[in-house]
Amino acid sequence: MVTDLALLRLLQLVSPGLPIGMYCYSQGLERAVDDGWISNASDADEWLNGLMTLCLTRIDLPILARLYDAWECGDVESVDYWSNTLIACRETSELRAEDRHTGQALARLLDSLDIAGMRPWIRKPETTLATVFAFAAVNWGVPKRESVIGYLWSWLENQVLCAVKLVPLGQVAGQRLLTGLAAKIPALADEALAIADHDIGGSAFGLALASSRHEMQYSRLFRS
Repeated sequence: MVTDLALLRLLQLVSPGLPIGMYCYSQGLERAVDDGWISNASDADEWLNGLMTLCLTRIDLPILARLYDAWECGDVESVDYWSNTLIACRETSELRAEDRHTGQALARLLDSLDIAGMRPWIRKPETTLATVFAFAAVNWGVPKRESVIGYLWSWLENQVLCAVKLVPLGQVAGQRLLTGLAAKIPALADEALAIADHDIGGSAFGLALASSRHEMQYSRLFRS
């Protein structure tokens, strides 16, 4: 069971106020809106639900769980392996850069909080957000399942905030979207935790296309 302090640390990790620059990234959503693929709350719901089920649940979350296990037992070789695997699953340079930059930013933050072990990851090219998030969760005593749930919640909240700005959606519509999609997170977390190593993987062609097109978008608010 998660302790009070561990819960507070998890809330700190998933907060949109965490200074790692997540607000700079829309993960292709900006291009999808610009191209007319997403024009209302229903479209945004379909887009985000698809990414949650086809990408996060099949790639990010099971790899996060393995990174958690590797940090917990001090297996640095496995940490490197799963970090590189996650980077290899990113289909565009923007998505790879986002993972690297946010992960390195979190590593800098943890190092500034005098948490030992993160300094080498500040400049490692294979650093990912999941790598450092898992490290923080282990060090702060956050259980694995709660860490997976928190990671997916953090991603979803950031994406809904992007949708509110870009579509645009009203604040109530954004909260309604967040409420509906968040209800699916516990089941998706359990699904991700049950995935075997050889079943990790997935792709959403729309995300890859939107992200690659965003790299050439003339006027944009977000870095991805």
